[in-house]
Amino acid sequence: MKINNSMLKQTLLLILFCIGSNTVSAQQTFTNPILDYGADPYSTYHNGYYYYTHTMQNQIVLWKTKNLADLKNAERKTIWIAPKNTQYSSEVWAPEFHFIKGKWYVYFAADNGSNNSHRMYALENSSKNPMEGEWIFKGKIASQTDKWAIDGNVFTYKKQLYMIWAGWEGDTNGQQNIYIAKMKTPTQIDGERVLISSPTNSWELYGALHDDVNPAQVNVNEGPQFLTHKKKVFIVFSASGCWTDNYSLGLLTFTGKNNLLDPSAWVKTDKPILEQSDKTKVYAPGHNSFFKSPNGKEDWILYHANSNPGDGCGVKRSPRMQQIKWDKNGNPVIGNPISEGVSLAIPTM
Repeated sequence: MKINNSMLKQTLLLILFCIGSNTVSAQQTFTNPILDYGADPYSTYHNGYYYYTHTMQNQIVLWKTKNLADLKNAERKTIWIAPKNTQYSSEVWAPEFHFIKGKWYVYFAADNGSNNSHRMYALENSSKNPMEGEWIFKGKIASQTDKWAIDGNVFTYKKQLYMIWAGWEGDTNGQQNIYIAKMKTPTQIDGERVLISSPTNSWELYGALHDDVNPAQVNVNEGPQFLTHKKKVFIVFSASGCWTDNYSLGLLTFTGKNNLLDPSAWVKTDKPILEQSDKTKVYAPGHNSFFKSPNGKEDWILYHANSNPGDGCGVKRSPRMQQIKWDKNGNPVIGNPISEGVSLAIPTM
């Protein structure tokens, strides 16, 4: 049979259509977890791309993708490796990427090999594409008291930049609280920290660390994340020890007018808003972040969890995501952590 140019074009168009249809179809759904490993997952959406990261212990790695559910195939780059023999050489935890006033910043916790020295640090990149340009170490970020600090989250509220983080009251371990402070610049705290949450409810008090010399109960609030919906302001935080299956998410609601540094204006829910589920076989869900769908209409939560009871704080934690809803009062509703293998629609493009 003789094939003319018209038939050839039609055949090529049909092939391209089929390939395109299969590609789109393959991207319509996903299942959790979205990676085999990844504690403390964080994502931000900027100019059509998701920028994702998680704890890698001695380095910071950045993923770039249009589809967060397809992280396994995303572009990735190691943007910083902790130098040896410094105060920030070890235990690089919970990095976060933020685009602030035309520059990229990474906030992370690190220590010198001893957990007692954990503090917050920052990197800066003036390139509009964080996969390019030079990441410059900007040093430690601390309030005037300069106490133990991890899990920093930076956000803007009514044109003012803030940082929230988990910290100790003094210089010894025993309890982790949530603190807030204003920022002068993206790399400077303005004034003193303010305590806005301590572990007090029974669901915040699971977990004890023991050694042969000094047994100590460690009560935990950590991993705070800023969240807004319409005119309401929230902080979602992780509660109890991450080494327990009872690691969960709690909610603080701001009830004041403008002063986020008023401790009395933050009200804590009586129960966690996300916790382990024997029904769905998801354990120790926590340390979350939030993101919008590409079309800007859906709110999603990204968090890590374990697949089995007793998996603890190690390399078995994996990142998962699911859509959140809002009740009639404008409060976030997450529901149970969704089972592995359940097909979910990707965030709407």
